[in-house]
Amino acid sequence: MDINGRTRPTAVIGWPVAQSLSPAMHNAAYAALGLNWVCLPLAVPDQRALVAFVEAARKLPFVGFNVTMPYKQAMAELCDETATLAQMAGAVNTVHCADGQLMGYNTDGRGMLESLADDLGFDAAGASVAVIGSGGAAGAAVTALLLAKAGSLTLVNRDVDRAEQLVERVRDRLRGMSVSVRALDDTAADAVSAADLIINATPVGMGAEDPSPIPAAWLREGQVVLDMVYRPGTTALVQEATAVGARAASGLGMLVAQGALAIDIWAGADRAQARAPRDVMRAAAEAAMNRISAPEDDQS
Repeated sequence: MDINGRTRPTAVIGWPVAQSLSPAMHNAAYAALGLNWVCLPLAVPDQRALVAFVEAARKLPFVGFNVTMPYKQAMAELCDETATLAQMAGAVNTVHCADGQLMGYNTDGRGMLESLADDLGFDAAGASVAVIGSGGAAGAAVTALLLAKAGSLTLVNRDVDRAEQLVERVRDRLRGMSVSVRALDDTAADAVSAADLIINATPVGMGAEDPSPIPAAWLREGQVVLDMVYRPGTTALVQEATAVGARAASGLGMLVAQGALAIDIWAGADRAQARAPRDVMRAAAEAAMNRISAPEDDQS
């Protein structure tokens, strides 16, 4: 990578970001596309630091930046404008910087649909879906399912009131899709077991020792399961879903797709710009994940 006086920065911001795969896959894409950009992982420890970074991004030559946990929802309030999907999700994961203005997008939902199609061969149109969680990731999933014209949705969360708030945010756009809310307890078992598609939109599974966010008894053969969590190895949810005969995938494909969509947005002003190379980005992300998971003695 040749960094010079014309190199423009992009970033992934969050807390923590030390093990983020985004810089590796973004920088691989920039090289493949011939873009003189560089992606930096920037640790933002608190809300005060987030506000300070946002003000700096307005003044420095940033192309844009991605936002990860725990700031996706807070970022929605800091942008000058937010795209419709971001408004519906109540969360921003991609920001485009232009002339001191910040435009917020949410590419997580479209990235999820891309991963469902490419990694699992699944089309959500008409499907019954159970989404576990009610935060920014769940909001992105719900808005994407509306776009995909899913048939029904059950939102499952420990905090039922928070799940209800998410439903209220999109109620005017349901277009006939039936929606119900269940607590994350035995009352949700039947709805989750009956679903064609189960999506884990919680961070449960990020730790190597984390259990599945739902009991294995709720899973069945023939279901499709997408765990938004990505990490070295396989999450308990993916393991348990595969064991009962479900088709299951981690969030790596979604991570790649949402990042590629961000690049497509940032490079959109150049109509000759090629689509971000998903295959290049995935290979770079997998290589970075392997390096992170390697024993310290094997790292160079």
